[in-house]
Amino acid sequence: MLKGSFYHSAETRVDFPCVGDFVLLHYNESGDSLIDTVLPRRSKFSRADYSGHAASYAKTIREQVVATNFDYVFIISSLNWDFNVPRIMRYLTQARQSGGQPVVILTKSDLVPDYNLPLAEVTQSIPDVPVYAISSHTGQGLNELAPYLMPGKTVVFLGMSGVGKSSLLNALIKQDVMKVQAIREVDSRGRHTTTHRQLFMLPSGAMVIDTPGMRELGLFDANEGIRANFSDVEEWFPRCRFADCRHQAEPGCAVHAALADGSLPRERWEHYVAQQHENKYIQNKTGYLIEKRAKGKTMGIWSKQTKKNGGSKK
Repeated sequence: MLKGSFYHSAETRVDFPCVGDFVLLHYNESGDSLIDTVLPRRSKFSRADYSGHAASYAKTIREQVVATNFDYVFIISSLNWDFNVPRIMRYLTQARQSGGQPVVILTKSDLVPDYNLPLAEVTQSIPDVPVYAISSHTGQGLNELAPYLMPGKTVVFLGMSGVGKSSLLNALIKQDVMKVQAIREVDSRGRHTTTHRQLFMLPSGAMVIDTPGMRELGLFDANEGIRANFSDVEEWFPRCRFADCRHQAEPGCAVHAALADGSLPRERWEHYVAQQHENKYIQNKTGYLIEKRAKGKTMGIWSKQTKKNGGSKK
């Protein structure tokens, strides 16, 4: 339970405890212990929370902290019909922003005739990130994950519903600790099996944070993540004739030249532009909310002072 003073000191819901946090407790051996303080986080995976209503984006965009204090981010995607490289890249951008080391896990290798083609596609798109094809059912590839599952290390599982996060956890922990549901045959989409975030200890001594499937991953405060994920794109910018080149129709644009001769794949550029636009949109909206919240606190303080001073501001 949270100590009463915690509610007054926390500025936003981001300050509240999350799975993976280390906290200071007021221990009570005969009842509920009270959380007094959340200790500083060394890593944090966040996403933009739209509260599920597209029409109210401008009012409801907030940061949602998914997990904290992990060493590795397992970006889990299945090799069935729902395989999607752009989605993996979105997770990768936010994973790079988190402070953890990203690792891509392609599941259900036993359900496809040849997993080498999609494996090569992911490897070519993100050459500097480890990628593994595994099967939780047959055990194929699981031994390759051992270096990440050492004692004292923490891994967070991220991915959509139905990609096999629960099955992978069951395989690693060597018992059925998580319920597994069948995917829909029509589109290979999964149903929500995991409904809350939870921390598990593996026999190896590593810990796993399992998370519910995400239908959408909204980028949040992803400047550093985009820069790290698309360093091959941004390396062209200093070569432009003008320092303030927008890479649209300016003469001497190195990006346009690279796109024209194939040095920069157009699909790669389009992914970069899409993520930059989304990130700037989120920053503009959340910046407005932060400013509005700060003004509200100021008004609240002034209201208390006016009561003390007979109802007038002095």
